[in-house]
Amino acid sequence: MTKIRIKLTKSLIGSQPRQRKIVEALGLRKMNQTVELEDTPATRGAVRKVSHLVTVTETDVATEEETQ
Repeated sequence: MTKIRIKLTKSLIGSQPRQRKIVEALGLRKMNQTVELEDTPATRGAVRKVSHLVTVTETDVATEEETQ
C-alpha cells in the first residue's frame, strides 16, 4: 500500500473558493503543513486540481514500517 505526502507550499491568498475547499478537504490548514494520505484516485484528483499550490511525495508504507 502506498501513501502520498502532500505539503502546502503556496499561500491560498488570491485562490478561488473552490480551490480553498479542496485544500481544506485534503487536511491542510497552514503553509508548509504536511499530511500523509492514502494514494487513491480521489486523492490524486484533488491534488491535480490544486497542483500549483502543493508538492507531492510518494512514500511506501512497507519500507517505513521495516525501518522502525
